[in-house]
This record gives sequence, C-alpha cells and structure tokens, in this order.
Amino acid sequence: MLETRRYEFRVAERLSATVVAAFPELSVMDGSSCTVLFGPLRDDAELHGVLTRLHLLGLTILDVHRLPD
Repeated sequence: MLETRRYEFRVAERLSATVVAAFPELSVMDGSSCTVLFGPLRDDAELHGVLTRLHLLGLTILDVHRLPD
C-alpha cells in the first residue's frame, strides 16, 4: 500500500472551471493574490504530472511545498 503525501501548489492566476477540471485529484481555493491547489498525491510521478499540467496550461507557479503529515 502506497502512502500518500499532501502537497500545496500556489499559482498566480485565477482558474476557470475548465482548468480546475484538469486537476481532479486536487482541491482548489481562491486566495486574495493567488489560487491554491492542494491534496494528496501517491508518488513522485503523480507530483511531476501535476507540475507538468500546470506548466502546459501556462500557469505561473509561485510556490510548491509538501504539507505536514
């Protein structure tokens, strides 16, 4: 059984419903100056998949970090 790790991604842009749908594994919260995506990821491959989608969608990544267990 794989242990999931929780991550938080902050991007500069406000996300449309279409872009939010590209990240079904994450929850999304609009902040005052950025959008926060967060949730559990199974492994490094899933982490890199999220980072790749953020990049391909042209989003400006402000911060990525692992949340405490």
